Amino acid sequence: MNKTANTELFRLFLIEKLPEPLEPKSRHLQVFDNYVEGTRMRIRQVRDPYSNIWTRILQQRFTLIEGDQTLTKMAEIHLNDAEYAALAHLEGREIRKNRYFHEFDRMAFVFDVYLGELWGLNTAHVEFQNRNEMDAFMPPPFAIFEVTDDVFFTGASLVEKNFADVQAEVARLGHTAPAVSEIPDE
Repeated sequence: MNKTANTELFRLFLIEKLPEPLEPKSRHLQVFDNYVEGTRMRIRQVRDPYSNIWTRILQQRFTLIEGDQTLTKMAEIHLNDAEYAALAHLEGREIRKNRYFHEFDRMAFVFDVYLGELWGLNTAHVEFQNRNEMDAFMPPPFAIFEVTDDVFFTGASLVEKNFADVQAEVARLGHTAPAVSEIPDE
């Protein structure tokens, strides 16, 4: 048994904007993910804009079954200032997003509003305890459509993309791309 990583079972949905009662000014975290080229690793910095407290983490995420994005392993090492400084030279391929948390129908959701080149991309992520719970889950009304198994929507892929690429992928999937959100870029 591998005790170095947590198993995550989840589904991912595209959303047009934050669902009510969330608003851009609602409490959130700022997430800066720097993907280390040629690896499954990223250096994540998380800032709480209300306390100005930073958390820095070296993470590795990988799927357990080829072609099944719903089941992943996530390993993390929390970094102190010296450790972060030693790895900071690996930064450069960054995704920025604001992360919101809210519960709907007794399920905890994570909402990401992407910034920078991916401005306009908004997602809802929900985790499950087991496969039966996941399979029985009905998508929420604010979900445009599900992209869980589309590798395009993984962070390692998105780091190379912009919102026009997202719109093209959505069109390729046969859906109408959401308009650029009116949430201001931070």
